[in-house]
Order: sequence, then structure tokens, then C-alpha cells
Amino acid sequence: MTAPSFLVVVDPTPESRVAMRFAALRAAHVGARVILLHTLPATEFVQWGGVQDLIEAETKAQADALLAAVADELFALSGQRPGMIVREGEATAAVLEVIGGDPSIRALVLGAAKGAAPGPLVTFFTGERAGALPCLVIVVPGSLSDARLAELA
Repeated sequence: MTAPSFLVVVDPTPESRVAMRFAALRAAHVGARVILLHTLPATEFVQWGGVQDLIEAETKAQADALLAAVADELFALSGQRPGMIVREGEATAAVLEVIGGDPSIRALVLGAAKGAAPGPLVTFFTGERAGALPCLVIVVPGSLSDARLAELA
């Protein structure tokens, strides 16, 4: 039987890191694992294939570096290495695809920006789509301190 998982969408924003920290602490408490998902925007067609290949390689390298940094931080918090997934395309579609393909996912953990409107993923997954998901949606406020995250996890 596969261990239960928490799916965290990773991007360069501070609220993404807060969501990851919550997921790492919570997973450690309940014996779950964390899966990190990063989405790459679909590349626009460039007339010269070599230029397009270079752009795609650079974008993938940046995604790998971001995921590696977040995975190291998660490991420091929980002692576990996360699963890591990179998908190209629209983020909501990628999240739905990953959740639909992995029955071990118990929660989608998203971060909400401090002092700003919710991002597109929070808006989408807490709107009319929320009732149709096969897992929980946890929205972690980006303003939470590490101490408060530890208390809540």
C-alpha cells in the first residue's frame, strides 16, 4: 500500500514555500509523504528550432534548480525526500492530471499570498471545482510564521 501523500504546487513565491513547510511538517506527523509539482509554461513556437531548444533547456534547468532547493528545505524539516514532478502547460490542468493519476494524494496544499488576492490556483480549487476533487484542499495563509506552522501541523 502506498503511503498517503500531500501535493504541493511549487513556484518562486513566498506563499508556495509556506505551503511546502506546512505540508512537510504535517506529513511528518501523520506518516505521509510530500509530492512537489512545478509547472512550466508551454513554450511558444520559435522559428529557429535551436533557439527554442535552448529556451526550453534553460526553463527546465531553472525548474530543476527551484525543485532541488525546495526539496532540500523539505528534507531539513521532515527528514524525507519528496517526490518531484515537472509538467509543461497550464497549472490547473497539471494539478488535476496529477491528482487524477495518483490515488495516494490525500490533500492539495496551496499557499495564499499575504495581503493580496488569492492566486489563480487557490481561486480555481476553492471555487466550484472544490466539490468534485477526490482529496482535501488545504489553503495555508502566507503570513504564518514557522512557529505557528509547527503548532498547526
